[in-house]
This record gives sequence, C-alpha cells and structure tokens, in this order.
Amino acid sequence: MTKPKILGVRYACADPSVKSDFYISVLGMSRIAEHRFGYEGQGAWLEFETAKSPDKYVAHRHDLYWKIAIAVPDLELACHQLRACGINVSDPHQFQDVGYLAHFCDPEGFQIELIQHQFEGKKPSVQADENLLGGGPTLNLVTLRTTDIARVRALCEIQLGMKLLSIQPIKDYDFTLYFFAFTDEKLPDSDLESLVNREWVYQRPYSILEVQYLHTNERLLEKPAGMPGYLGTVLSDKTQCKKHELASLNLIVNS
Repeated sequence: MTKPKILGVRYACADPSVKSDFYISVLGMSRIAEHRFGYEGQGAWLEFETAKSPDKYVAHRHDLYWKIAIAVPDLELACHQLRACGINVSDPHQFQDVGYLAHFCDPEGFQIELIQHQFEGKKPSVQADENLLGGGPTLNLVTLRTTDIARVRALCEIQLGMKLLSIQPIKDYDFTLYFFAFTDEKLPDSDLESLVNREWVYQRPYSILEVQYLHTNERLLEKPAGMPGYLGTVLSDKTQCKKHELASLNLIVNS
C-alpha cells in the first residue's frame, strides 16, 4: 500500500502569472501544471490561483499559515545565488539549536525560509551542485501555526497516521516547534528533542508538516474568504477524518 504524502500547498494571490519567473527562474523549480511549480523528487508542489479580493497579501504572526522552508546543502551558496538575482535575502544565521537559516519573500510577500541540512560550520551532507539553488534544494517544510497542540497531535498522529519526528522548544520565545511526516523511517534518536533528529529532519527527501505551537490564549486570525493567502495543504490519501477536523489546519484530501 502506498504511503500517504503531502502533495502540495495551494494559495490565492494577486497575479499567478507573476509567480512563474520567480519560482522557475530564481528558485529553480519546474512547471508541473499551469501556475503549479515544484522541485524534482518527493517534495510538495506549490499552486497559485487568482484571489477574488484585490487587496494585497499581508502576513501576520497569528495567521494559520507561516511559511515554506527550502532545505539546501549549502546555505551561503543559496544566499549568494539569490542576491545575484536581485533578491533581498537575510544574512545566514544559526538560530539557537534549531537550524542555520535565512529568510526572504516571493514577489507578493509570501515568506520563504532557507534552511541548511546541517548546523552552521558543518560540511555539506551531500556533494553540492553549484548549478542548483544552494547545491540541491528540496521543499522541506510547510509551516502552520496552532494554539491547541493537543488537537493538532490527535489529528496528525492518530487520525492521519503521521509520525512525530521532532519537538523543538524555543528558549526566550513563546512557542514550540513540532514536525510531522508520513513516514516509517526510524529516527536517529528516540528522544524527540534530540539535536541529531533536527539535522536529520532537514535532510528528508519528502515534505514535512511543521507546526508552530504558540503559547498564548489568543486565537489565530481567520482569513476572510476571497483574500490572498494560504488556501490549504493537499494530502494524497483518503482519510476518515471529518471535514471540520481537517479544517483546523486547512488540510485538503486530493480527490
């Protein structure tokens, strides 16, 4: 039986045609279908449609959707390549014991993270191909938010059968990161907070659901219908989950 997977992520935006040059020419993705782009391999694709509202996309720290993360063997190479294309990307930095990161946005403000396979100062885990972004990119993480991690864990682990790969408490910030995937792979360390597991997660060939658990009583913002933004994460397999249960993360079962 084929293992379920995260197929892709859908968005509404002002102009899907603007995305082609950026995701293909700058990030090195391939066109899979009209306004659908992705890297070769097991990772998720990104698909854009025209938003009904003319308003611009504005990200908020209490939105359900946060970002995607592209994992690369060589973060500094990736930043150099993006800057050569005129992209305003942040300087690479080691964020606590989470990862070696950089951030930028697509032309309409959707946030993108670059994350190196290994922490700062370590040699690339694979031979980097300098013709590819960062030596060989994969769409590693789709990052959503929640204020109810118990509900999310029940949905992901029990109802969908996903495996919890890593738990990362973030010091001095009021959130914890959880990483879920459709996989039977054995973790390097059974301790879910192990640093070894973190680098291993960033080297997976398939896409992983990252959930930022906000330690707050505030509710997440609800995006009005028709506005630009996140529409949903598409899963490959049918599920017994009820529609309202999947709606907590805007998960969509591919029909």
